[in-house]
Amino acid sequence: MEEQKNSNYQISLPLILAIGLAAGVLIGASLTTKSGSGNVGEEVQKMREVLSLIKNEYVDTTNTEALVEDAIEHMLGKLDPHSSYISAKDIVEANEDLKGNFEGIGIEFNIFHDTLVVVSALSGGPSESVGLLSGDKIIKVNDKIITGIGLSIRDVQKYLKGPKGTEVKIEVHRKNAKNPILFTIIRDKIPQFSVDASYMLDHETGYIKVNRFAQTTYAEVKEAMTKLKKDGMKKLILDLQGNPGGYMDQAISIADEFLPKGEKIVFTKGQEEKYNENAFATEEGDFEQGDLIVLVSEGSASASEIVAGALQDNDRALVVGRRSYGKGLVQRPFDLNDGSEVRLTISRYYTPSGRSIQKPYDNLDDYEKDLLKRYKKGEYFSADSIRFNDSLKFETTHGRSVYGGGGIMPDYFVPLDTSNNSRYFNQLFNANILRQYALSFANDNKESLKKRGYEDYLKNFEVSQAMINEVVDMGRKDKIQPDFKDLMKNKRLFQVYIKAEVARHTWKYENFYPIFNETNEVLQQAIKLFDRIPELNRNKM
Repeated sequence: MEEQKNSNYQISLPLILAIGLAAGVLIGASLTTKSGSGNVGEEVQKMREVLSLIKNEYVDTTNTEALVEDAIEHMLGKLDPHSSYISAKDIVEANEDLKGNFEGIGIEFNIFHDTLVVVSALSGGPSESVGLLSGDKIIKVNDKIITGIGLSIRDVQKYLKGPKGTEVKIEVHRKNAKNPILFTIIRDKIPQFSVDASYMLDHETGYIKVNRFAQTTYAEVKEAMTKLKKDGMKKLILDLQGNPGGYMDQAISIADEFLPKGEKIVFTKGQEEKYNENAFATEEGDFEQGDLIVLVSEGSASASEIVAGALQDNDRALVVGRRSYGKGLVQRPFDLNDGSEVRLTISRYYTPSGRSIQKPYDNLDDYEKDLLKRYKKGEYFSADSIRFNDSLKFETTHGRSVYGGGGIMPDYFVPLDTSNNSRYFNQLFNANILRQYALSFANDNKESLKKRGYEDYLKNFEVSQAMINEVVDMGRKDKIQPDFKDLMKNKRLFQVYIKAEVARHTWKYENFYPIFNETNEVLQQAIKLFDRIPELNRNKM
């Protein structure tokens, strides 16, 4: 599911892209068996007749293969919002993101002023091993100049991505180096991670942020919980805000870690009986007893809603945030003979109480604009603007009322925080000025920052007015006029974001979140709500 962004009204986290990272189509299930052909002879014959007429009688030469692909896409688009067709040439990229690894040179990058800049060489990857550094500007790939050509992300993938064991030669400009530096890099398999961060919020409260449900997500969450329990975790906040979903089996396994054996997690119903399945919690999980809060937002969908719905219906967790997206359809991939793939909706999933959280899709145009409609009618700011149909009312294990028909409604609503809405910040962010400044500052001060250590930096470092002024000057050079009134009002937002980005460039990506989460209003509210947990165990609230 493609999450719709609303960048005018909220701040998006920086886009972290790695060579080989593709915007994969997220699916709800990972079944692979093929189905029978069914009785479609007459329909197929009609299609053949039309194609034959076009090929033999039409006035102009026509690419019938492209017509067939367009017809398939159009046909699937008439079914529901999530059935889709993926061509053979796109199938590898579409699957990579969920598989949890890719093959390439192993860098995070950004494009500044039409130049490819290395944000970081991924730990253990081939670029790190040959000595590529943050801030390096890649100007040539295999003797081809790639600066000043209108470089796109797809271009970068085309130039640098490739099978394990293949070679790529790059030429780099490095700050303070008199001459370009040449590197020969052997591509390799590079792991991706779906747990963005896991750390202790205080002496007993752990925090785990999951960005998607890929093949490795369950293992990553298990590892994070093990680490946090060693650090003294007795309470946990699981952050699924903006998580668009992924593999259903990963969601089931994660929910299983929080529920006692025998509790229902999810069930599915389809036209075919073989797609009717029930999932129950199995052996003892890693965190069945401690207090648990799950964070959701309008961008939390599919597998995220399976986890949140299972824990809410079983009165195991307090769900905090805003109403989730509302995707309760399960897709299955079907391979076609030419290597392409159809991802077809084969069932609906239901939370343990029996509710379907799939929002209506009678009008696909309205479906795509649903998040914007929610914003305009005030749903992001007031729970009272949300109306549920009493016919879709269900009860949790202990008798609390929950509703189907469109997303998971949180137990505790947190309105969208507009106090940090800064037009000037967004202008600088979209032009990559803020991140470029943080990268330069981190590189220029890496030795002193490393010497003071992350813990001291976290507690004591402050982004100075002089640093803010340098950002303003960088913006001016990029023809972004300063808005000092906006800057004064939202200065803390600028300071927190720059500090977080400097930390990420100096240490690790996960070091970004303990700082940036100071602006995460849903998390800050959730920390105060653990005293509400006992209410989950009361009958007939």
